Amino acid sequence: MIDKDKIQEAMQTAIDYSRADQTEVLVSSTSTALTRFSNNYIHQNVAETNVSVSIRAVVDKKLGYASTNRLDAGSIKEMVDKAIEIAERRPPDPDFVSLPEPRPIELRDLVSKLTVNYSPKERALDLQRLIGAVAARNLTAAGAYSTGYSTLGLANSLGVNAVETISEAELKTVVMSETSSAFSSAIAVNVNDIDVERIALEAEETAIRGQNPAELKPGFYTVILSPYAVADMVSFMAFAGFSALALQEGRSFMKDKFGQQITDPRVSIWDDAYDPHTIGLTFDFEGVPKEKVVFIENGIAKSVCYDSYTANKEGKKSTGHALPAPNPYGPMPLNLIMAPGDSSLAEMIRTSEQAILVSRFHYTNMEDPIRTTLTGMTRDGTFLIEDGKVKMPIKNLRFTQSIVEALSKIDAISLDRQLKEGILGPAYVPWIKVSEFNFTGVTQF
Repeated sequence: MIDKDKIQEAMQTAIDYSRADQTEVLVSSTSTALTRFSNNYIHQNVAETNVSVSIRAVVDKKLGYASTNRLDAGSIKEMVDKAIEIAERRPPDPDFVSLPEPRPIELRDLVSKLTVNYSPKERALDLQRLIGAVAARNLTAAGAYSTGYSTLGLANSLGVNAVETISEAELKTVVMSETSSAFSSAIAVNVNDIDVERIALEAEETAIRGQNPAELKPGFYTVILSPYAVADMVSFMAFAGFSALALQEGRSFMKDKFGQQITDPRVSIWDDAYDPHTIGLTFDFEGVPKEKVVFIENGIAKSVCYDSYTANKEGKKSTGHALPAPNPYGPMPLNLIMAPGDSSLAEMIRTSEQAILVSRFHYTNMEDPIRTTLTGMTRDGTFLIEDGKVKMPIKNLRFTQSIVEALSKIDAISLDRQLKEGILGPAYVPWIKVSEFNFTGVTQF
């Protein structure tokens, strides 16, 4: 285990040694173990401990970067010299002002010793319960179960200094029959919060219900989207438009929309690393404490998130959303939350004359960030609802749909929310019911 004292020592070595105008050092250490399974058998156990040290040097507004995976003083000093050499050979960045000044950081307690020390045998016993439940219904399970922790340290020559550790357990499974598949997952700080029986039950019931799917013609349908699909959709929305860099480069759908109604009034989306339902660092990759940022409030475009670079260009303060340097994507929200509604999945189904229930999206890609046009496939359980009941499973459909337009046609939002993995990390989101969702193609499975 690479402890916090060693990380502090490595950061201080880089800061003390550097002759650059400004210096930033980021130390990241991880220790994770993973159990993989398929066809109802565990076939692999792996464990990895790693560390990386990244240096950002500033010389006359010129920026240089270098990194190593060694913690000894000689290797760190060598990387500092390389970062300075690279900076000296690069042209100045006229928009760079300064690395951030230190601010107070309130750390969260996000470490479970049980998760940190969880053994391969304990993971195997958990999977034995999952696989046993699935196999009893003539289904097969595959997936991965990981436990471990990561520690991030960030310091700069202006006095920023922060170190934080997070433990994390995650179980993902795909359960299959001859003609169907289903997905279920959970993520938690404490491995005891991974409900293996619930994961098994969710996947096996969807897999059994999804057998022998029929084909449905593409077109515009009302859809009920699971939290898996909503997390995917909201994450792509954030990637396309919630970053100050996207706004400054004119490629954000939020451009010229602040103060305007852009979605249904029931839609509010924000980022908050301190929300107890999320898992994440309380400071960003520049050591700036994360602030709660509301992007859409009651359907009205409100704000975007900033790192120090984009904030300085507008004379603003960083909101604490920097990614590791060098970073071509700009600041990003990593703890997305969508406001709940007052409905439920059962109520959404009961009130649907005709709708499609989507368990999950797959292979999603952004076609047009200005229009937030997303394309992808349904997967792991797609069902036709008629007259208030789930009528039958249907083959997967391709969709091509603007996210903003979909969130403007909300029929209902569930009170229940779940933490599900998105492309920017876990997002805490509800079920939603949307009208006129555009399906543009069919599949053979």
